[in-house]
Amino acid sequence: MTKFQQRVYNIVRHIKCGQAMTYAEVAKAAGHTGAARAVGNALNKNYDLGVPCHRVIRSDGKVGGYNRGSRQKQKILREEGVILADR
Repeated sequence: MTKFQQRVYNIVRHIKCGQAMTYAEVAKAAGHTGAARAVGNALNKNYDLGVPCHRVIRSDGKVGGYNRGSRQKQKILREEGVILADR
């Protein structure tokens, strides 16, 4: 695991239930403004349930990708009370 991935996972671990951050916000918090796509790539490789990567969404408020399927991500977020943009 790279240092960047470790920083991303640490940031995402602290997103509370019912909240979300964008890929760009996570990238900025990790010290890599403009690396939103790299955040997505790092999260795509995550299968640690302690890293709630489903809480990271696109800047336009839409769900974005998820390694367990976008529908599953949307379902979990709605159950947690996160309001998403319409498809």
